[in-house]
Amino acid sequence: MATGWAGDGAVQDQIDATVKDAIERARRQLRSGPGLTHCEECDAPIPEARRQAVPGVRLCVACQAAHDAEDTQGGFNRRGSKDSQLR
Repeated sequence: MATGWAGDGAVQDQIDATVKDAIERARRQLRSGPGLTHCEECDAPIPEARRQAVPGVRLCVACQAAHDAEDTQGGFNRRGSKDSQLR
């Protein structure tokens, strides 16, 4: 198959780089250390099981869900594939 200027495996290299970037971004957002006993937004108690399961937890489940819903990344390909150029 003709690939133009792209070398063999260029598409897979883009996919691998995108996945690697996403993993690094997620790891940077992870907190560590002891978590809070009460939510820093609504002051609701954070259960002990959640504090043990999520190191550095600062939000209750409801506030975390709301935070996650507003903090989603856009689903575009920043590496310049044909599909992203058509949008």
